[in-house]
Amino acid sequence: MPVRTSNPETLHETIGYSHLAVGTGNLVFVAGQVALDADGNVVGEGDLARQALQAYRNVAAALESADVPIEHVAKITTFVVDYRFDLLGPIAEARRAVFGHHAPASTLVGVQALARPEYLIEVEAVAVTD
Repeated sequence: MPVRTSNPETLHETIGYSHLAVGTGNLVFVAGQVALDADGNVVGEGDLARQALQAYRNVAAALESADVPIEHVAKITTFVVDYRFDLLGPIAEARRAVFGHHAPASTLVGVQALARPEYLIEVEAVAVTD
């Protein structure tokens, strides 16, 4: 497997992500994905849970188009408009629905706005292939 994740004992325990992802091979960068369907329509306008699921599914679809398994993702960054701690649950649930138990290195960033006012979340990823 081109990505090995770990959580050193010298760092705090994690929930749903890894402190470290080490990859060998070629890097694959997935541009920020938002809640647009294949026709360019916003999915779940005003509904963070639905938008999160669509954004993570779009990451998976981009990877699939390059024959890169989701388990090869080494790092994801999630940007959330007007982030509050109570939003973490729906975001984590959407991520688990797509990523399963795979826990790459991860960063969540609260932002004031994204490219369009309808967008509530954007997700980008870096994967490693053989």
